[in-house]
Amino acid sequence: MNLTDKEILEYHEGGKISTNLTKNCNTQKDLSMAYTPGVAVACKIIEANESLAYKYTAKGNTVAVISDGTAVLGLGDIGPLASKPVMEGKVVLFKKFANVDGVDIELDEKDPQKIVDICVALAPSFGGINLEDIKAPKCFFIEQELQKRVNIPIMHDDQHGTAIITSAALINASELVNKKIPDMKIVISGAGAAAMTCAKMYKKLGAKNILMCDSKGVINHTRDDLNEYKKEFIIKTNDKTISDALKDADMLLGLSVAKTVSKEMVASMAKDPIILVLANPTPEILPSEIKEVRDDAIIGTGRSDFPNQVNNVLGFPFIFRGALDVQAKKITENMKMAAAVALASLAKEDVPSYVKDAYNGQDISFSKEYIIPKPFDKSVLTWVAPAVAQAAIEDGVSDIKDFDIKKYKESLLASI
Repeated sequence: MNLTDKEILEYHEGGKISTNLTKNCNTQKDLSMAYTPGVAVACKIIEANESLAYKYTAKGNTVAVISDGTAVLGLGDIGPLASKPVMEGKVVLFKKFANVDGVDIELDEKDPQKIVDICVALAPSFGGINLEDIKAPKCFFIEQELQKRVNIPIMHDDQHGTAIITSAALINASELVNKKIPDMKIVISGAGAAAMTCAKMYKKLGAKNILMCDSKGVINHTRDDLNEYKKEFIIKTNDKTISDALKDADMLLGLSVAKTVSKEMVASMAKDPIILVLANPTPEILPSEIKEVRDDAIIGTGRSDFPNQVNNVLGFPFIFRGALDVQAKKITENMKMAAAVALASLAKEDVPSYVKDAYNGQDISFSKEYIIPKPFDKSVLTWVAPAVAQAAIEDGVSDIKDFDIKKYKESLLASI
């Protein structure tokens, strides 16, 4: 797909989002209910019982997309205003894929404690907060401290979305190559927020041998230059470089920069390697280069023009949909794992014809070239959101009583 700068700028002209009304405002009576004097009735009810804000306002279907613009995908620290097209894009995806209303908020503030304070002050307006493109390690602090102070779900999507989607990929890929996750040697190129969160989730899946590499090499027991977050991933090994680490590795997860992996490194990996190279727009190594030396690899990228696209749009809209619909106070580890398992399970189902049509009529089915669902599969909503909602109920982070998952699935199906 070839896009020109002119086409892209024309698409963005005037912005990509707007406000739509959900109720009529055409008559004097409508106006009296929408604003004064009628609105006072709703205000008083919420004053007496704040949980009713979910019923009588849009809070329960609204997520704030908040960024300081310090780690914008592929662009780095470009500042809050330049990050706005990305945040608007996130709002578009929330609405398009899960009918969640988003509000993008770009903060001209880099102090993590001040960002937390600002978000706490904004929290009453929203049912959840999606943190986006905030540089590590401060993104860890912001997410953790903010969640301590508010009773709505907080998720830094760069971390958790990537971890959820790649975990689904790992579940299915390991099954296809008949390898058990606890026995696998997993190498991660990159040691940022997404890499660390992926590693943590893989450990929950049973992984025991994870080698993480930053720009200086393998995070091993000989390093004395590691921050508190990287220290969690120290492993005792003589491997010093990513080239060392990839020898006999079963999986490579690339979350770094273009062209950091060579064909020789890939050739040294174990039989049936799983290779997810997610640097955008140019991966750590191109699929064509991998195929030159390995015909047995399962390959995934972050791009839509290759099979197995690891796209966070498979995660965040539906995770927040499920969380919002049960008024969850937070997003737990079980909720994230439930999303990953649901995605992995859906990939084994028959692929709808409209999805195949969206991909030039390809014959898509569970295989090495299809280990995670396609973004345009509407069934993702009816699989992931209920799994997340049910996990929230089971974890006790929702006050909803008598949750009927069958009826919930039916309501989601009716909304498609």
